[in-house]
Amino acid sequence: MAALRLAAQGVRLTTLNTIRSHSARSFTTSALRLSANVDGVDSVSVIGAGQMGLGIALVAARNASLPVTLIDSSQASIDKSTAFMSKLLAKDVSKSKLTESEAEEIKSRITTTTDIASVASTDFIIEAVPEIVDLKLSIFNQLSTLAKPTAILATNTSSISITKIAAAAGSAADRVLSTHFMNPVPVQTGVEIISGLQTSPKTLETALALCKAMGKIPSQSADTPGFLANRILMPYINEAVICLESNIGTREDIDAIMKNGTNVPMGPLTLADFIGLDTCLAIMNVLYRDTGDSKYRPSVLLQRMVDAGWLGKKSGRGFYEYKK
Repeated sequence: MAALRLAAQGVRLTTLNTIRSHSARSFTTSALRLSANVDGVDSVSVIGAGQMGLGIALVAARNASLPVTLIDSSQASIDKSTAFMSKLLAKDVSKSKLTESEAEEIKSRITTTTDIASVASTDFIIEAVPEIVDLKLSIFNQLSTLAKPTAILATNTSSISITKIAAAAGSAADRVLSTHFMNPVPVQTGVEIISGLQTSPKTLETALALCKAMGKIPSQSADTPGFLANRILMPYINEAVICLESNIGTREDIDAIMKNGTNVPMGPLTLADFIGLDTCLAIMNVLYRDTGDSKYRPSVLLQRMVDAGWLGKKSGRGFYEYKK
């Protein structure tokens, strides 16, 4: 899911070129280090070849110089993601941020497969599938038997209880935690590290070291609904929607006052469109359900827009209209 991912670091996601230019700058000095120097981690697997999974795989291969296996049940998703990765690296080459041989070396570190059993020899496994509770629990139940007994099992969840996910991993529960990367991963330096009740100190220590080797700045959060990023960001977006439905201001005025008055890179309604209104609604529902606090009750308008299929940029219409 999206969270503070799109707002932090002043990133503007209005064009692909913005992502590429930031990506090139952040990778220039650390692209080809000889090793990650993380004790016990010589390989990484990423489950889920969507935007988040690809970004995680790329920074692990590029910044930490680790061999990465990118896993997805859909070969079409894998092909789409690897094609996008090639475009990003080619852009860096065209700007002299990388040589052709360096770009090829980075790509050579990433292998792809549709077989989840390939995690068997991996030291650090990161799940980055859609935010569906049953799907994640099923994956961690499989990992408890497929992964080697020393492998760390990380989830990229932005709202689901880490303690609950760890419980699905059975005897491997002490090796489960969350590495919640921000979107887009090659650009955003922040990552949330969340431990469950069962997470061992060694698991936490290794995860922190790996994230730093990947060029990230980790922040630790308690295993509580929304963690840090979404606990702060989503009520902000939800309140902006309430202001719109209450006719306190137009969509343009709501976004403009936050951009021009608080210097955020995009207004809350535009940000919600980029995140996906269904994602925002899902997170607000988790916060409301799990805390029982009425301040997290989702806006009526937000629910109606999701019911209408107006999910934001990805559907062509949200608070604003977009060309597909």
